[in-house]
Amino acid sequence: MSKYLDLSIKEINELLKNKTIKPLDLVNEAFERIESSNLNAFITLNKEEALKEAKELENKEIDNILFGIPVAIKDNIVTKGLRTTAASHILDDFDPIYDAEVVRKIKDSHMIIIGKTNMDEFAMGSTGETSYFGNTLNPWDNTMVPGGSSSGSAAAVSARLVPIALGTDTGGSIRQPSSFCGTVGLKPTYGRVSRYGLIAFASSLDQIGPITRNVIDNALMLNVIAGRDDKDLTSSYEDVTDYTSLIGKDIKNLKIAVPDFYMSDAIDKEVRNKVTNIIDMLKKAGCTVHSISMKYVENAIPLYQVIALGEASSNLARYDGVKYGYVTSEYKDIEQLYKMTRYEGFGREVKRRLMIGSYILSGKNADKYYRKALIVRKKLTDEFKDVLSKYDLIIGPTNTDSAYPLGTKQDDALKSFYDDLLTIPVNMAGLPAMSLPIGFKNGMPVGMHIIGNYFKEEVIYQLASYIEKELNLNLDPRGDK
Repeated sequence: MSKYLDLSIKEINELLKNKTIKPLDLVNEAFERIESSNLNAFITLNKEEALKEAKELENKEIDNILFGIPVAIKDNIVTKGLRTTAASHILDDFDPIYDAEVVRKIKDSHMIIIGKTNMDEFAMGSTGETSYFGNTLNPWDNTMVPGGSSSGSAAAVSARLVPIALGTDTGGSIRQPSSFCGTVGLKPTYGRVSRYGLIAFASSLDQIGPITRNVIDNALMLNVIAGRDDKDLTSSYEDVTDYTSLIGKDIKNLKIAVPDFYMSDAIDKEVRNKVTNIIDMLKKAGCTVHSISMKYVENAIPLYQVIALGEASSNLARYDGVKYGYVTSEYKDIEQLYKMTRYEGFGREVKRRLMIGSYILSGKNADKYYRKALIVRKKLTDEFKDVLSKYDLIIGPTNTDSAYPLGTKQDDALKSFYDDLLTIPVNMAGLPAMSLPIGFKNGMPVGMHIIGNYFKEEVIYQLASYIEKELNLNLDPRGDK
């Protein structure tokens, strides 16, 4: 088997420009690796179309650095003519009639879509275990969770099945699996990347972003998918910059905050020590690093439970067996059609969250819970704005610990939310943030969280690229850890 997919995007691009390899070589290698993998990282493969596209690209001029690069798409991002299930039985035969805006941009860049990656059902979960199609496995240790909900995307990139994948992040679903699988995952600023064609979970929190093996590849992918989209009313008019522009630049003038909340006793001691080592490194490089206190971040979990689940109950009301998706065969009237379709079509975790969300939005509860949560969310957002008016970046661990064994939290609904304890505040404020690998604990990757100011993703990449270069970690799960 060839090893072109072990190379960086820049190296692959050089081989393509020199005619040393063809896009078909990359596609064939991707499918060979996927078919020999046991990770269950993909739900649907796009083999016939991918091979056809690769052959057609041989006759086209290479016009950008991502030309001919294989890419995987999380299965809650719609792809025209390619099954999109959101890892749910209720959509297991859904064939979209249009492409998501990010998919259109990927196709315009002549990247080649390899397939749709596995995920927690409707992006509801933190372990990859709630998928109707079975759980994804962690490439570093198949007995450990890969994180969620973008489990398949993170596992596929980590295992070198594809160089790049798209994930989505509602409360940490790009960053958390990136931390557990040893990849670079970025949640862009809310509104930076179009949500048109994303199957909604919680519309005020959801954001599409890239998962890659290194920092510069991540920035290159954000260059492709970022930008205004008139089809998405939450899409920003903010100008798109070149996200690679600060990579390799001096970091000595950066001001960095470390919230006490992110380094508390709730975080595993070894994980905290990894971050402390990075802080020492940054101080030696000339960065200003201060510990700070933040009042409202501790409300992240209840805020998420109220806002995300309330919005989910509204968004998922459309799956009723009438217009599309799974339809029960056991019904006598319209009420029973709704009831049985949803009972049979949704998995346990989705049904649990929808029941909570429906209760939150019912009658006076909307004022009692949802509107009150919005007030606290505003205070949390203002607090982040205040910190980022004084500092360039905020750092801390991505997760409270490294990956844990499969099945550990399946019977404890509350524990799964605590996987996102450190990532949820970012979604509440709409800020950009990255998980970057900074070492290992018992052979499993540990991720560091880098939070930036609105539409300043390039500063995140600046710091991340410095840390990546200094650490020079071996992040290949097939090799020596």
